[in-house]
Amino acid sequence: MTDKDLRRLNRAELLEMLLAQMEENEKLKQSLEETQKALADRRIAIDQAGTLAEAALKLNGVFDAADRAVRQYLENIQRMTRERGDKE
Repeated sequence: MTDKDLRRLNRAELLEMLLAQMEENEKLKQSLEETQKALADRRIAIDQAGTLAEAALKLNGVFDAADRAVRQYLENIQRMTRERGDKE
């Protein structure tokens, strides 16, 4: 709408336009808030996924170390058993 068209409108029509713009503005604000909340939730989910992935990697390291320790223990037990068997 041009300035010329706006000047031809009466006060009631201008107020109606203003109210319509205000309502649209409120709807857009609500939509923006919802979108921002959804984005924040998505970021939290992504951050938590990263944290879970890091935790899984650390646990894998712990399990690998435990596995190595168990293997070493079993090898030592087998070696000791063989050495005892040779002595008898």
